[in-house]
Amino acid sequence: MPTTLATGFAVVASLAPGLLPRSPLTQAMLTALLVALALGGTAAVRALPRRGGARPGQKPAWGDRAEIADRAPVLALTAAAVLVGCTAAAIWQNTLRTAMDTTPATPAHWALWATLTTALLTTPVLVVRTVRRAPRRAAIGALALGVATVVLVPLPHGAQAVASPNSPLPYTRSGSTYSTVPWDTLGTQGRRFVADGSADAVRVYIGLDSAPTLDDRVALALRELQRTGGLARRHLVLAVPTGSGWLDAGAARGLETRFAGDVAMVALQYSAAPSWVTFVTGPEKAADSARALFTALERRLSTLPDPPRLYLYGQSLGALGGSGIFPDAADQQRRTCAALWAGPPANAVHRAGATVLANRSDPVVHWSPRLLWHAPDLGTTRPDAPAPEWQPVLSFLQTGADLLGALDAPAGHGHRYGTDQGTAMGDCATHLAPK
Repeated sequence: MPTTLATGFAVVASLAPGLLPRSPLTQAMLTALLVALALGGTAAVRALPRRGGARPGQKPAWGDRAEIADRAPVLALTAAAVLVGCTAAAIWQNTLRTAMDTTPATPAHWALWATLTTALLTTPVLVVRTVRRAPRRAAIGALALGVATVVLVPLPHGAQAVASPNSPLPYTRSGSTYSTVPWDTLGTQGRRFVADGSADAVRVYIGLDSAPTLDDRVALALRELQRTGGLARRHLVLAVPTGSGWLDAGAARGLETRFAGDVAMVALQYSAAPSWVTFVTGPEKAADSARALFTALERRLSTLPDPPRLYLYGQSLGALGGSGIFPDAADQQRRTCAALWAGPPANAVHRAGATVLANRSDPVVHWSPRLLWHAPDLGTTRPDAPAPEWQPVLSFLQTGADLLGALDAPAGHGHRYGTDQGTAMGDCATHLAPK
């Protein structure tokens, strides 16, 4: 009986309202995880009396007809609760899809969810049983084959993701024929950044392989800005990439539009790992890298008779890194012309002198350990879609699941921001005289 109740509760909890439309697989992963935790918890609790001296050979009473009859109301109640949960989830999911102008979820969506959930729960059990029954050599061979497949099968190489342009890049770009930064050192994200956009704007990108140390990469960035004429532009934007080195193409184009092409953008890669890995293992890398480049730019600009205005831009971990340059909001406002932060994790950035773009449906903006016991502050988010009521613990789990599909939402929802990342950049603070 406890197992039935725990399983039903886990299924219903997994179907609670989230921030984003979910695929059947994402929903199945959350449901299977909660059910597995519920089953593990009930098994641990049931094992406790045995340690206290339960009679050997004692059998559960599940096979007894009277016991089955006693459990029937619990089974019926649990099934009804799951049915209500599924109905409510279907309504909520379609409410989100309507708000985001996406295709409604059909009954096939939920049938696939149920199938995938069952598969995720039963497959590990079947695999373990198969390995136990198989001859030892066969089991070891299968395990070795699986490891070799993961380790040895080549993945697409980063250099192939963006081919070298057929015609040389303009001199205003890193990686061009004229550049001191070789094309193949930019990394996949750097090549995408410099190969896109208007030829009028300057785009400088320094990859991890472009120089051996952070100080060397900063010095190289300054030389590239000098070579490209970036220091002679009216506006200079330090763009802090995400953990993988990615910079949103929409933001870069928006900045070109905002400043009518009279802009230089410079970025310094600090990691090649996915943003979430960098966020967990070393989030300070983003701030350290951004601070080193920002400080060097300040010093260089102070020597120029007519320096460009200095701006900051960052999305996601890049927003945290850019904001982390400064000890407080007042220092940020004093030392920058303006800043723009898009989708900052936990919405935790300095706001003075900055424009902050935070979709209400963006799980990156909501998620933090504090969400376990405290409701998020939605007053600074833009209401792009309905938001569920906060529930202790449950909202933390639901938001964590939504992180898996944060970039799958349509533009303007979830963790997807468009050209307004650039066009919404503010003007120089009042303490700066117009150039």
